[in-house]
Amino acid sequence: MIHAVLWDNDGLLLDSEALFFDLTSFFFAEAGLRIDETYWGIEYLGNAKHSAQIARELGMPAEVAGPLLERRNEAFVERIRHSVPLMPMVRETIGSLAGKVRMGLVTGSPRDKVELMHGPDGLLHHFEVIVTDDDVANPKPHPEPYLKALERLGLAPEECLAVEDSRRGLASAHAAGIDCIVVPNALTRVQRFEHAYAVEADVSGVIRHLHARNGLSR
Repeated sequence: MIHAVLWDNDGLLLDSEALFFDLTSFFFAEAGLRIDETYWGIEYLGNAKHSAQIARELGMPAEVAGPLLERRNEAFVERIRHSVPLMPMVRETIGSLAGKVRMGLVTGSPRDKVELMHGPDGLLHHFEVIVTDDDVANPKPHPEPYLKALERLGLAPEECLAVEDSRRGLASAHAAGIDCIVVPNALTRVQRFEHAYAVEADVSGVIRHLHARNGLSR
């Protein structure tokens, strides 16, 4: 029996990963470098490489990369002060599940950015627990974020489903013993998801799996 669905945030609920990539591309172009979407999707979103490491691999000197990435980060915070688009079927799916199953948010973003991004959409009140980067010592792909969510909910791994958009998030949920549905986005669809419970085109597919596991009404 599934008692809770644990959701990733960036690139799954919100189209923030595309915004971050576009800003990174803009600032890297300022330094004469081009970032390929496939490379970013595999190395940054899949293999958890930091922007500074990617900058070095592309040949950007450290004395250039540091200030450039600081300006990129400032630009991203300013951008998310405005409305961040929801991914397809997010509002409908979260609304449909509200009151039928417990829900949590398990994200690698810090809490202040999560609250800033979700300010206009009003979705955060649906999540009983919110685990952010501020709450863990070891971020995804380490299992700690999901283990923390399980602890706060008082549930076992087999009583939950995780929903992620990337291999990094899938690895975190899988290591915590939680079945994970993957919903790839335009940047992460180049990744491989060998341990996924299922791969869906959009988040509404989660409802079908809950129906199969719990007999949840559609």
